[in-house]
Amino acid sequence: MIKSMTGFASLTRDETSATISVTIRAVNHRFLDVQLRAPSSLSAIEGRLRTLVQQHVARGRVEVSVAVQPRAGQPVVDITVNEAVIEGLSSALERARERGLVVGALTPGDLLRFPQAISIVDRKDETPDAAIPPAVEAALAAALVDLDGMRTAEGLHLRAELDGRRAQLGDLFDRAAQAAQAGADAMRARLAERVKEIRADASADEAAVAQEIVRFANRSDVTEETVRFRAHLEHWRALSDSPEPCGRKLDFLLQEMNREINTLGSKAEGAGVSEIVVGLKAELEKMREQVQNVE
Repeated sequence: MIKSMTGFASLTRDETSATISVTIRAVNHRFLDVQLRAPSSLSAIEGRLRTLVQQHVARGRVEVSVAVQPRAGQPVVDITVNEAVIEGLSSALERARERGLVVGALTPGDLLRFPQAISIVDRKDETPDAAIPPAVEAALAAALVDLDGMRTAEGLHLRAELDGRRAQLGDLFDRAAQAAQAGADAMRARLAERVKEIRADASADEAAVAQEIVRFANRSDVTEETVRFRAHLEHWRALSDSPEPCGRKLDFLLQEMNREINTLGSKAEGAGVSEIVVGLKAELEKMREQVQNVE
């Protein structure tokens, strides 16, 4: 199946205890390379998150970012009373009263004015919510489905482009093979005329001439290359229809097609074959560039 390696997906889910955000970016890569960024509290399920990605993506660089924002609950605070500071304040006030500098007793409101006397800090809840890991897995799975949809849609455009070029490649190769065959036939006719002339020469070795004609005929015959090239085109069609990822196999097929084109170009003798071979290589290069985007 032709599916693009590039894609993007992002979603946010509001759960009971937290808001979960997942972002996935996929780009071209020779192999599968999963880059996962997630809170340390999810380290226990990191392996499962990577497995989820591998179940949806066969090739490409996939960057996965997971964020978990806990919901604000009833605040819990720790209150610490510094008795030594309070005793010191009390003694100082008592001396001040004895000297008539202040009146009245030390009140709780007075203590709150001194940060050293009473400290109030928010207590962090260190107990992880057991519901968050499975919720993160579900969110990642949903994001991967969205990513898959985008990559499949782009793959349809890639296939339409590649199918058109594959058909054009087949037509060009057939034209080159026909031109090569016409050139070979013309060369055989010229050689046959040359044989007739040689026969008039008593010293000529007809057997040697006949062997040379046979060697030329074998050397210029492109039937084998034509059959293999058409087989490669049919194999391409089968891979495109298969549900399995096929990018690397298509790239290999292009190498095999290039080999047949080179062989045909070296054998062909017909007029215009070289120009068609140049066109074949140009089409092949365009297909290779597109195949680099196929998973």
